[in-house]
Amino acid sequence: MREPVTVNRANRHRGEVEAVIDGERRILCLTLGALAELETAFGAESLVDLAARFASGRLKSADLTRILACGLRGGGNRLSDADVAEMAVDGGVAGAARVVGELLAVTFGAEQDGVAPSDRAPSERKTGEGGASP
Repeated sequence: MREPVTVNRANRHRGEVEAVIDGERRILCLTLGALAELETAFGAESLVDLAARFASGRLKSADLTRILACGLRGGGNRLSDADVAEMAVDGGVAGAARVVGELLAVTFGAEQDGVAPSDRAPSERKTGEGGASP
């Protein structure tokens, strides 16, 4: 079941990204529910295990489809994995990989100046909705 075109803009502070999928601009977000779905799908014991799997950079096309589908559902789009598998992402496979990379970066924290968030001092890590700790 497909929903109408998303009209809101993505808010990266809330973990949202925007992508053109099947000719429609859509919002994707890995909510806690979406992350729980991904943990189950990938057999991850924790978010740390899930992040480590994604950080390996070795994702299959089925993985991209699952992540996109979870992100789309988290962004309010009522689509099944099968629906997403049949959809065209702007930019093809490379575009899908880029969208997934952006989605994972805003969800788990992107590297900044070559330093991963987990390698920063606690005072340098982001807290709350996008602000740095004092």
